[in-house]
Amino acid sequence: MAKEHDNIFVRIMKIASNVESNEIKAVWLSFSFVFTLMASYYILRPIRDAMASDWTDAELSTLFTATFFFSILVVAVYGAACSRIRLGRLLPGIYAFFSASFLAFYAAFQAMPDVSLVGKAFYVWISVFGLFQVSVFWTFMADIFSKQQAPRLFGFIAAGASIGALVGPAIALILIAPLGKSNLVLISAVLLLAPIPLIGWLEKLKHSELHNDDIPVEKDYGQTLGGNPFSGFVEFVTNPYLLGIGLFLFLYTSISTFVYFELKNLMTGLDSVLRAQIWSGMDLVVNTLSIGTA
Repeated sequence: MAKEHDNIFVRIMKIASNVESNEIKAVWLSFSFVFTLMASYYILRPIRDAMASDWTDAELSTLFTATFFFSILVVAVYGAACSRIRLGRLLPGIYAFFSASFLAFYAAFQAMPDVSLVGKAFYVWISVFGLFQVSVFWTFMADIFSKQQAPRLFGFIAAGASIGALVGPAIALILIAPLGKSNLVLISAVLLLAPIPLIGWLEKLKHSELHNDDIPVEKDYGQTLGGNPFSGFVEFVTNPYLLGIGLFLFLYTSISTFVYFELKNLMTGLDSVLRAQIWSGMDLVVNTLSIGTA
């Protein structure tokens, strides 16, 4: 029976992405990898957004500004780390670090009688996590799969992100009332540990089954990347195509932020659990529509 189900899954993969037999394991592991990341993030996001109604517009604007500058700092640190630490240690370390940070927030929510400052720190930190969790994943995928494989396989792998973006808010919607926000933070922290062994497994498959051994030495998983931690920013400001994408994101974010502030003000009189359920419900609907119209 299991073999029959496996054959069905393989047929789906071959229809969706023309996957070859030696790529099946790596594609499924990558699918599971990004599914776990997105589910973990979308469990936390409605908890974060529900907190926004506890603060004034001025306080929330301050947190947005803090997120901006803190993100710049973290990106610089990440860039410096990439140039000095082997990817084999850096990538698992990033997810272990975020998981440990969520465990720390779980302990703080449980132990501290006044969590207002913890909540603000949590708000900023989840925003930073949202910036890193997918970008680091796709950086790793670009190292695992070749340029010839990527166009065929990345679409199916990205479907894991879409499904994770449905499962995450569904978990938050169903479990926030019986378990509370602290326990959902704990669940998310545990989920975030799953990618760590997958990273090593995928690296082995890259050589044993994908046979992608012809990458440049400086980009190998066991080497540092070298370079300047600000080289990515220099590339951005000197590339018209990237600047166009940046302008689009700026306009999109500006409109989204205005709507976000209005929504959080409408929910001011509601309790935190109901607010989290509303936010998770909106995430679930939006992500469902995004998949349906893709």
